[in-house]
Amino acid sequence: MDDTAEQGYVGRISGVFGIKGWVKVTSYTEPEENLFAYSPWMVRHRSEWVELEVDQYQRHSNGWIAHLKGIDDRNVAESFKLKPIQVDQNQFAALQEGDFYWYQLVGLRVYCRHTNEDESAIHDVGVVHSLMETGANDVLVVKPDEESIDDRERLIPYVPDMYVVSVDLRAKKMIVDWHVGD
Repeated sequence: MDDTAEQGYVGRISGVFGIKGWVKVTSYTEPEENLFAYSPWMVRHRSEWVELEVDQYQRHSNGWIAHLKGIDDRNVAESFKLKPIQVDQNQFAALQEGDFYWYQLVGLRVYCRHTNEDESAIHDVGVVHSLMETGANDVLVVKPDEESIDDRERLIPYVPDMYVVSVDLRAKKMIVDWHVGD
């Protein structure tokens, strides 16, 4: 999944389709079709945010195609190619306690503790850069920064109560049960 998926974006205009203003769309929502429930879409275009509305969409091959209201020309549609799609986050469904949207986890500082170490041994290993779907479970991509214990990127399974000990959105931190050497 590309980096924009973790930044509060719900999808991406990945290309154009045909000559009548249709675009190919990659959805970051689950299920994928939920992308079309959000309206309007906000897309950064020539240093401005532009509101786009979808008036038609359909499944195509392994992805989606959509027609953007008022855009009936391939060249105009192509100007939106490779642009991430953002929506007003107030449109997102409320989650149950302990559940999080991916965009909420990106940017959290990650502290590792390991059950074989003294409970006071907590190590700053970096910041959640993104998440990946692997089928079995989601995986946190944690990148180091100047405050990290070392310069290693880590892939940590996002499994609450097993590897993820706590998430504190207000403090912008996550504690994981993961050995620093892993």
